[in-house]
Amino acid sequence: MIIRQISVIFFLSLLLVAAGCSSNKTKSETGDGIEDGAPIDAGADSYSSSGLDESGSVILDPLDDLASDLFVRTIYFDYDSANIREDSLLIVREHGKYLSSSPERLVRLEGHADERGTREYNLALGEERAKSVREVLLLEGTREVQVEIVSFGEERPAVDGTDATALQLNRRVEIVY
Repeated sequence: MIIRQISVIFFLSLLLVAAGCSSNKTKSETGDGIEDGAPIDAGADSYSSSGLDESGSVILDPLDDLASDLFVRTIYFDYDSANIREDSLLIVREHGKYLSSSPERLVRLEGHADERGTREYNLALGEERAKSVREVLLLEGTREVQVEIVSFGEERPAVDGTDATALQLNRRVEIVY
Protein backbone atom coordinates (compact mmCIF):
# COMPACT_ATOMS: atom_id res chain seq x y z
CA MET A 1 0.00 0.00 0.00
CA ILE A 2 2.75 2.43 0.93
CA ILE A 3 4.60 1.62 -2.31
CA ARG A 4 1.48 2.50 -4.25
CA GLN A 5 1.17 5.89 -2.49
CA ILE A 6 4.83 6.65 -3.18
CA SER A 7 4.35 5.70 -6.83
CA VAL A 8 1.35 8.03 -7.16
CA ILE A 9 3.24 10.92 -5.50
CA PHE A 10 6.27 10.28 -7.71
CA PHE A 11 4.08 10.18 -10.84
CA LEU A 12 2.30 13.44 -9.90
CA SER A 13 5.65 15.11 -9.19
CA LEU A 14 6.89 14.10 -12.63
CA LEU A 15 3.75 15.56 -14.21
CA LEU A 16 4.21 18.86 -12.38
CA VAL A 17 7.87 19.11 -13.37
CA ALA A 18 7.05 18.28 -16.99
CA ALA A 19 4.25 20.86 -17.08
CA GLY A 20 6.50 23.52 -15.59
CA CYS A 21 9.27 22.89 -18.09
CA SER A 22 7.09 22.67 -21.19
CA SER A 23 6.68 26.46 -21.52
CA ASN A 24 10.41 27.23 -21.28
CA LYS A 25 11.35 26.37 -24.85
CA THR A 26 14.60 27.55 -26.34
CA LYS A 27 15.39 28.48 -29.89
CA SER A 28 17.10 25.16 -30.51
CA GLU A 29 13.89 23.35 -29.56
CA THR A 30 11.99 25.36 -32.16
CA GLY A 31 14.11 23.79 -34.88
CA ASP A 32 15.70 27.00 -36.14
CA GLY A 33 19.23 25.86 -35.24
CA ILE A 34 20.10 28.97 -33.26
CA GLU A 35 22.22 28.78 -30.11
CA ASP A 36 21.25 26.11 -27.59
CA GLY A 37 19.66 27.36 -24.42
CA ALA A 38 18.89 30.86 -25.77
CA PRO A 39 15.41 32.03 -24.77
CA ILE A 40 12.85 32.50 -27.51
CA ASP A 41 12.58 36.16 -28.59
CA ALA A 42 9.00 37.20 -29.19
CA GLY A 43 10.25 39.73 -31.73
CA ALA A 44 9.18 43.26 -32.56
CA ASP A 45 5.51 42.27 -32.52
CA SER A 46 5.65 41.93 -28.74
CA TYR A 47 6.84 45.52 -28.48
CA SER A 48 4.08 46.97 -30.62
CA SER A 49 1.39 45.02 -28.83
CA SER A 50 2.74 46.20 -25.48
CA GLY A 51 2.96 49.85 -26.58
CA LEU A 52 6.78 49.82 -26.56
CA ASP A 53 9.25 50.08 -29.40
CA GLU A 54 12.46 48.01 -29.66
CA SER A 55 14.36 50.32 -27.31
CA GLY A 56 11.61 50.13 -24.69
CA SER A 57 10.30 53.64 -25.37
CA VAL A 58 6.57 54.22 -25.29
CA ILE A 59 4.86 54.27 -28.70
CA LEU A 60 2.16 56.93 -28.84
CA ASP A 61 -0.62 57.01 -31.34
CA PRO A 62 0.03 60.26 -33.23
CA LEU A 63 -3.46 61.36 -32.17
CA ASP A 64 -2.30 61.31 -28.54
CA ASP A 65 1.07 63.01 -29.09
CA LEU A 66 0.91 66.56 -27.72
CA ALA A 67 3.62 67.64 -30.18
CA SER A 68 1.69 66.39 -33.22
CA ASP A 69 -0.63 68.51 -35.36
CA LEU A 70 -3.05 65.59 -35.06
CA PHE A 71 -3.55 66.38 -31.39
CA VAL A 72 -5.45 69.52 -32.47
CA ARG A 73 -8.97 68.44 -33.39
CA THR A 74 -10.91 71.70 -33.43
CA ILE A 75 -10.93 73.85 -36.55
CA TYR A 76 -12.19 77.42 -36.11
CA PHE A 77 -13.97 79.55 -38.71
CA ASP A 78 -14.56 83.22 -39.32
CA TYR A 79 -18.00 84.73 -38.89
CA ASP A 80 -20.55 83.57 -41.48
CA SER A 81 -17.92 81.55 -43.35
CA ALA A 82 -17.31 77.92 -44.22
CA ASN A 83 -13.81 78.58 -45.58
CA ILE A 84 -10.99 76.92 -43.66
CA ARG A 85 -8.66 79.56 -42.28
CA GLU A 86 -5.05 79.50 -43.39
CA ASP A 87 -3.85 78.80 -39.83
CA SER A 88 -5.97 75.63 -39.72
CA LEU A 89 -5.31 74.24 -43.19
CA LEU A 90 -2.08 72.43 -42.22
CA ILE A 91 -3.87 70.70 -39.32
CA VAL A 92 -6.71 69.50 -41.55
CA ARG A 93 -4.21 68.26 -44.14
CA GLU A 94 -2.31 66.31 -41.48
CA HIS A 95 -5.54 64.62 -40.40
CA GLY A 96 -6.17 63.74 -44.05
CA LYS A 97 -2.73 62.15 -44.39
CA TYR A 98 -3.22 60.24 -41.15
CA LEU A 99 -6.59 58.89 -42.27
CA SER A 100 -5.17 58.02 -45.68
CA SER A 101 -2.46 55.93 -44.04
CA SER A 102 -4.94 54.39 -41.56
CA PRO A 103 -7.85 53.15 -43.67
CA GLU A 104 -9.37 51.33 -40.69
CA ARG A 105 -9.85 54.61 -38.79
CA LEU A 106 -13.16 56.49 -39.01
CA VAL A 107 -13.81 60.12 -38.25
CA ARG A 108 -16.89 62.22 -37.53
CA LEU A 109 -16.82 65.91 -38.43
CA GLU A 110 -19.13 67.89 -36.15
CA GLY A 111 -20.02 71.30 -37.54
CA HIS A 112 -21.00 74.14 -35.19
CA ALA A 113 -22.03 77.78 -35.41
CA ASP A 114 -22.36 80.64 -32.96
CA GLU A 115 -25.79 81.75 -31.77
CA ARG A 116 -26.28 84.48 -34.37
CA GLY A 117 -28.63 83.56 -37.21
CA THR A 118 -31.67 81.31 -37.31
CA ARG A 119 -31.57 77.72 -36.16
CA GLU A 120 -31.94 76.46 -39.75
CA TYR A 121 -29.24 78.78 -41.06
CA ASN A 122 -26.80 77.69 -38.35
CA LEU A 123 -27.47 74.00 -39.02
CA ALA A 124 -26.73 74.58 -42.71
CA LEU A 125 -23.60 76.61 -41.89
CA GLY A 126 -22.33 73.90 -39.53
CA GLU A 127 -22.82 71.33 -42.28
CA GLU A 128 -21.00 73.49 -44.84
CA ARG A 129 -18.08 73.90 -42.44
CA ALA A 130 -17.88 70.14 -41.94
CA LYS A 131 -18.05 69.61 -45.72
CA SER A 132 -15.14 72.03 -46.19
CA VAL A 133 -13.02 69.99 -43.79
CA ARG A 134 -14.09 66.76 -45.50
CA GLU A 135 -13.00 68.10 -48.90
CA VAL A 136 -9.47 68.69 -47.65
CA LEU A 137 -9.36 65.26 -46.00
CA LEU A 138 -10.41 63.65 -49.29
CA LEU A 139 -7.79 65.62 -51.23
CA GLU A 140 -5.16 64.14 -48.90
CA GLY A 141 -6.30 60.59 -49.67
CA THR A 142 -8.94 59.87 -47.05
CA ARG A 143 -11.67 57.61 -48.38
CA GLU A 144 -15.27 58.90 -48.28
CA VAL A 145 -16.41 55.90 -46.23
CA GLN A 146 -14.08 57.00 -43.43
CA VAL A 147 -15.85 60.33 -42.92
CA GLU A 148 -19.21 61.10 -41.35
CA ILE A 149 -20.65 64.61 -41.18
CA VAL A 150 -22.98 65.92 -38.48
CA SER A 151 -24.13 69.49 -37.94
CA PHE A 152 -25.20 70.74 -34.54
CA GLY A 153 -25.55 74.37 -35.60
CA GLU A 154 -25.78 76.50 -32.47
CA GLU A 155 -27.16 73.68 -30.30
CA ARG A 156 -23.88 72.62 -28.64
CA PRO A 157 -21.80 75.68 -27.84
CA ALA A 158 -18.23 75.12 -26.69
CA VAL A 159 -18.63 78.05 -24.28
CA ASP A 160 -21.55 80.13 -23.09
CA GLY A 161 -21.63 83.84 -23.71
CA THR A 162 -22.16 86.46 -26.35
CA ASP A 163 -18.82 88.26 -26.28
CA ALA A 164 -16.45 88.06 -29.26
CA THR A 165 -14.32 85.31 -27.69
CA ALA A 166 -17.29 83.05 -26.93
CA LEU A 167 -18.73 83.54 -30.41
CA GLN A 168 -15.35 82.72 -32.01
CA LEU A 169 -14.92 79.52 -29.98
CA ASN A 170 -18.37 78.33 -31.06
CA ARG A 171 -17.68 78.68 -34.80
CA ARG A 172 -15.92 75.38 -35.32
CA VAL A 173 -15.67 71.85 -36.66
CA GLU A 174 -14.63 69.18 -34.21
CA ILE A 175 -12.75 66.19 -35.60
CA VAL A 176 -13.85 63.15 -33.59
CA TYR A 177 -12.09 59.79 -33.91
